Amino acid sequence: MAKNEFVKEIADIETDFPQWYTDVVLKTKLVDYGPVKGTMVIRPYGYAIWEHIQSELDRRFKQMGVENAYFPMLIPMSFLTKEAEHVEGFAPEVAVVTHAGGAKLEEPLVVRPTSETIIGHMFGKWVESWRDLPLRQNQWCNVMRWEKTTRPFLRTSEFLWQEGHSVYETGEEAEAATLQMLACYADFCKNVLCMPVLTGRKTEKEKFAGAVATYGMEAMMHDGKSLQAGTTHYMGQNFAKAFGVQFTGREGTLQYGYTMSYGVSTRLIGALIMTHGDARGLVLPPPVAPFEVVIVPIAQKKEGVLEATHVLKEALEKAGIRVKLDDSDNSPGWKFNEWEMKGVPVRIELGPRDIEAGKMLVCRRDTLEKAEYALGDVEAVSALLETIGRDMYSRAKARMESRIVEADTLEALLAGVEGGNFVRAGWCGERACEDKVKEFAQATARVFDETHTMGTCVCCGKKAAHTLFFARAY
Repeated sequence: MAKNEFVKEIADIETDFPQWYTDVVLKTKLVDYGPVKGTMVIRPYGYAIWEHIQSELDRRFKQMGVENAYFPMLIPMSFLTKEAEHVEGFAPEVAVVTHAGGAKLEEPLVVRPTSETIIGHMFGKWVESWRDLPLRQNQWCNVMRWEKTTRPFLRTSEFLWQEGHSVYETGEEAEAATLQMLACYADFCKNVLCMPVLTGRKTEKEKFAGAVATYGMEAMMHDGKSLQAGTTHYMGQNFAKAFGVQFTGREGTLQYGYTMSYGVSTRLIGALIMTHGDARGLVLPPPVAPFEVVIVPIAQKKEGVLEATHVLKEALEKAGIRVKLDDSDNSPGWKFNEWEMKGVPVRIELGPRDIEAGKMLVCRRDTLEKAEYALGDVEAVSALLETIGRDMYSRAKARMESRIVEADTLEALLAGVEGGNFVRAGWCGERACEDKVKEFAQATARVFDETHTMGTCVCCGKKAAHTLFFARAY
């Protein structure tokens, strides 16, 4: 087999990263294009990743006292106009239903781009006393935003996500919850997706429409661009006042609640693909891989081989490991390439000689290293999966840290982002300077950096009021 034959169906990751991404998500059957422009069909292999993401996050939310609920997809147009910033922010993206049941509707309905308004309306009905607080609910659902430019997982007209919404008695509680959820997301990215992120507050320009403050986490992709992987929002009393979320306080007076919200979406799948993938295709973190181990029989028609692979599969599954036994009629070489492209963390090869020697050949997807293990050593495989996860995170973190540069001029900032870096730079706090950076370098402010102090604004040269991370972003 030619050296590069395994990549013949995937564009080169270094010279055409966008095409590499598209090739990988289609060839590995994560998604396919839907019949409506900008939509995607998430296929079983891709949906399995989402199910693991959902399961891990859902467990964390419930430990924090969050309950799951479900709210309608259709929202009265009048709800969206109650919060001025909110409607202005989402107006270009909403899909509107004007007819149903063969008749024109009295009031148009919006297909939810997010659910602050309808959830605010319901919370206004449910919250009566301070004893009802905090009220913390989350829904797993779809939303629709009519995007002009789309790419599977990263930006589609319809996508899956979770959106959590909470009401608190005080602003301090709501702000603390906003930061607590940001920390929860960052921990999830580290320990489940093996993906490092930068976290912090966003600028007024970049904040969520209607929020007092928005906090985000930014992940560095293979090409040095940033991907916003999740956000949390402190709403103050903006939505509470718009939708009448009031309660009788401890002193007997009527007060407005303080709200916050948070969300991550199927965009996380795109993030892990572009963080960990390589020239051969996907490299999946063990905690979310549909299969953590694939077993490939060698000379499987010879006596005892398939029986041994079935025994091994059962032992691994008994230990809680997700296993695929590929006993198809395809050649072993074809199977190696197929499962490497699909990013399965560990491949085990087992043939007559291995069985006779009481061994099995184990190959890591992340490094492609091979080693002989004692046949049936399930504990060693479990330990290897944990090692793979830690190593994937360490490599991604080291890469991100090595690609953070500083700039004190627009020219230096431009050179930094063109070189595939995040750029740390000072900012005077003026919107005009933030806008000029985008115009000059096609880079945007991602999050504030509270750990460093830059002396002057990268744009105007005045004393810096803040330090920001700038990057080109998806």
